[in-house]
This record gives sequence, structure tokens and C-alpha cells, in this order.
Amino acid sequence: MLERFRGLSAWVLGPIVRLLLRLNVSPDVVTVLGTAGVVVAALVCFPQGWLWQGALVVTVFVFADMLDGQMAKVSGRASSWGAFLDSTSDRLGDAAVFGGILLYFTYQRDSTLWGAVALAGLVFGQWTSYVKARAESLGFSCSGGLAARADRLVIVLLGTLLAGFEVPYVLEAAMAVLAVTSMITVLQRIAQVRRQAEALDAPAV
Repeated sequence: MLERFRGLSAWVLGPIVRLLLRLNVSPDVVTVLGTAGVVVAALVCFPQGWLWQGALVVTVFVFADMLDGQMAKVSGRASSWGAFLDSTSDRLGDAAVFGGILLYFTYQRDSTLWGAVALAGLVFGQWTSYVKARAESLGFSCSGGLAARADRLVIVLLGTLLAGFEVPYVLEAAMAVLAVTSMITVLQRIAQVRRQAEALDAPAV
């Protein structure tokens, strides 16, 4: 859903991208530092119950995920290695965010139920990304769906931010929505690949 706003984000972040390139900052450095910031903020703040603080800090570092790709394009340094590093770093950052919320539910709220729902959101989110990567490695196109990564991040961080300001049940609702929409996205992408595979494997008439 939010993929359509990539052009807007490129326009907004353009001045930062140009500044970092003038300072000779490598896109890979931005990727690593951004991921490290997300991991530390999520695993320190969320388990302590510092929800809105953690959401704001994580959001700042998440912007690095958009900066590195734009830096690579503008500088002409886009590479297979950079794409690999960015994709694998995304998985680590996502795991830290959902893991931090799982620990929050377990230790601050004493709720294994909602901890399990957060785990389901993580599992289905990672599965969604794996389905896409595996499909593309086999030559199929696989994209879209009800909840892409950007959508999942917006939902989880907005829910965490509002929960930090004591809006009741908003984090639980966000986790439930993410678990369900991520599961649906997995099924949508599997169906998308299945149709392509069936067309490819159909005997020529």
C-alpha cells in the first residue's frame, strides 16, 4: 500500500542524501548504522516499557533504510552486495522490533497470549519476505499484497507510539492486524507465484 509513496519520500529525503554523499558517507555504512540503531532501540526501550520513546527512536533509524538505497542510486554505486546487505539487515531490524514488543508483553504485561500474537506477526512478516526472495530467485515476479514491509512497520510503530501515550488496546489491535494481514499477504504471494509456475509448466499446445 505504502509503496506508492516512494517518490514522495525520495523528494523529502533528497537533501539528506546529497549531504551524506558530499561527506563521502558510504550507503553500506548507513545501512549498518541504521540497522544497529533499530536493534538497540527496540531491544532496550520496548522491554522496559518505554514505548513512545522507543517508537520515535526506531522511526528515526528506519529512515536509514530509505536513505541507503537512494544514496546508491544517486551516486551510481548500486550493487548486488548493497541490495543483499540491505535485505538481510531489514530482516534483523524487523525481528528486533517484534522481539522487543514480545518481551514487553511478556515482562511488562505478563501476557503470553499477546506475546504469541506478536510472535505470529514476526513469523508471518519474515515468511512474506522469504516468499518474495525465493520466488524472485526462481525467476518469478512476486510483489504487492495486503501488507508489505513498509505497511507493517507503519502499523507496528504507530501502535507502539499510541500505546506509549496510554491509548487503550491499540498495541494489541496493531499486533492482531499485523498477524492477520501478514498471513493474508503470504497467501496472496504464494498464489501469485503458483499462477506463474502453472503457466510456465503447462505443456505447449
